[in-house]
This record gives sequence, structure tokens and C-alpha cells, in this order.
Amino acid sequence: MAVVSALMDEQSRLAVEYLKEENRVLRERLGEKRVRLTNAQRRRLAVKAKALGRKTLGEVTELFSPDTILGWFRKLVAEKYDGSPNRKGGRPKVSREIVDLAVRLAKENRGWGHRRICSYAIYLGYSISESTVLRIMEDHGLNPSPKEKRKTTWKEFIGSHMDVLAAVDFFSVELLTPKGLVRCMVFFAIHLDTRRVEILGVKPDPASPWVKQVARNATDENDGFLRSRRYLIHDRDPLFTEGFRDILEAADVETIRIPPKSPDLNAFAERFVRSVKLECLEKMILTSQGQLEYVLEEYLEWYHRARPHSGLGGRMIDPHPQEAGGEIVCFEQLGGLLKSYRRVQKRAA
Repeated sequence: MAVVSALMDEQSRLAVEYLKEENRVLRERLGEKRVRLTNAQRRRLAVKAKALGRKTLGEVTELFSPDTILGWFRKLVAEKYDGSPNRKGGRPKVSREIVDLAVRLAKENRGWGHRRICSYAIYLGYSISESTVLRIMEDHGLNPSPKEKRKTTWKEFIGSHMDVLAAVDFFSVELLTPKGLVRCMVFFAIHLDTRRVEILGVKPDPASPWVKQVARNATDENDGFLRSRRYLIHDRDPLFTEGFRDILEAADVETIRIPPKSPDLNAFAERFVRSVKLECLEKMILTSQGQLEYVLEEYLEWYHRARPHSGLGGRMIDPHPQEAGGEIVCFEQLGGLLKSYRRVQKRAA
């Protein structure tokens, strides 16, 4: 009986200690509708509750369930033996260089999946797994497994057919004649690969028959400017009629009409128009069609042989030969409006 009594007294003492601690916690949180404990308070209750056991704890606690309080204790023990802060190693980080390469290959080759990109990266000397490439592509919003056959973009088409592509377009020039201002239309073509330009015709009021005759001249098998071209880009100007397209297609030149209001899709031709106007035509007052034709001839001579082109990496289309070690001499055209420089040896007097 004495032993049993001592055990009961011990349980009572522990229960009292727990209730005292619970009351202290409640007093600290007095005034709150919902009891929210800090981690330190949970630990204090958990240590006291563990000594009581589930049965006794269920009889004395009213604020928290025994499972909740014992769960706090298990978490306390787990934190004590948690070695994750000191753990080292794990999966190594993927280098920025590999990430950039995978993204570049995916963007430049839209039909490639993560497996092909992985194989190519390994071929280039990188150590990488398919799952890593898959994760990189997903992180950058790229399709890792393109199954459908994608349409060729305009940029891809231009890039793969550059050497057989040409473009045509019109631009207008206002002539100050004795009868007033007369609008003259300039019809030109440009080879996209070399940027070489040819004026196909100049006329105040071009009509469909004239444009068709120009097409015949441009596709002449001996000296036609378009004879080596496979595709011709043009806009939807009414002068580019079905008859115009038939003449070109009869010469094995396929015409490609760009969508309405899309001058950026004929960017090479548009860039030439901007150049000839800013560098030459807008700085002159022309009074006749003959004068305009002469100015355009002089400009094209300078454009092909003396003007660097950023689209060609700063090179000229057909530069004049230079003499090594010669003096740098300035050459002028159109009264000094167009200037160029090259090395020329001094000649003995």
C-alpha cells in the first residue's frame, strides 16, 4: 500500500506541475481569443507533458489534445538530432555556362528536344544528364519535347535562302519642275545576300504594262538582275499584278507577297530606301527625271564601291582597290555630297 500510495503521489505532483506551467502560459497569453504559442512555450509544455503519459495528460489538460502536445515533444527530439544544417554535398549546381548553352541550343533549334540537346552538349565536352537539360528547359519556359512539326519562321526562311533571295519595292521622289511638284516613282531590286541594288526603272506614273516589261527585263537570261534569284519578296502594291507574278514565275522566280501593313518583312528593301533618302535625295532639290536618274546612278556607284555596310560586317560590296602604303585620299561625288577614302600612291610629277 505504501508503494502504491507513493506512486499516486508522484503522478499527482507531476500533474500539478503541468497545470501550473499551463496556467503560466495562459497568463502570458491573456486577452487573446485563440491561444497561439511560441516555439519556446510549446517546448516547455512538451517537456512537462511527456512525464505524465498519454492517459494522465488526457485527464488534466483542457486546452490542447494529448496528441498535439506529444507531437510537440517528438518535434523537439527530432530537432535535437537533426544534422541537416551541418550536412554537406548533395547534387552539384549546374554552371551558368551549361545553362546558357542548353537555352541557346533550344532557342536556335526549335525542333530539338531535351535528349538531342543533351547529346550535343556531351559532344561539345560538357557533363550533363537528360533530366538536367529537361529541368533547364522547363525553367526557361521552353518545350522540352517538341512533337509537332513547327512552321518555319520568316527569320529562318530568310537565313536559309539568303543567297537566292531578292526583294523589290517602289519609293517616291518629288521633283520641282516648271509645272510644279511632280511625284516620280523609283522601282528597284536588291539582292539580300550581297546588298547589291539595281534601279529597274524611274517613271512619274507607273502602270501595270510598264511594270510587267520591267519584270521581263529583270529576268532576262543573259543580263537580268533577277536571273540568279529563286525567290522575290514584294509587298501588296496594286502594280504587282497577277501578270507581273506570272512573268517572274515563268522565269523560275517564285514571288512571295508579304502580309498587309508589314514593311518590316521587307526590311532589306526598306533599309535601302532609308539610306538613299537620308544620305542623298533629301539633301538635294531635283528638277527633272533625267537629273534624278543621274543622281541615283552616282549614288549607287558610291553605295556599292565606297560605302561600308553594317549588315556585311562593315565591308563594302565591291570596293575600289587600294595601293598598300599609299596616301589616304578623299574622293567626292555629287559636288562633295558623297565622300569616300582610300589609299593611292602619289604619282611623280
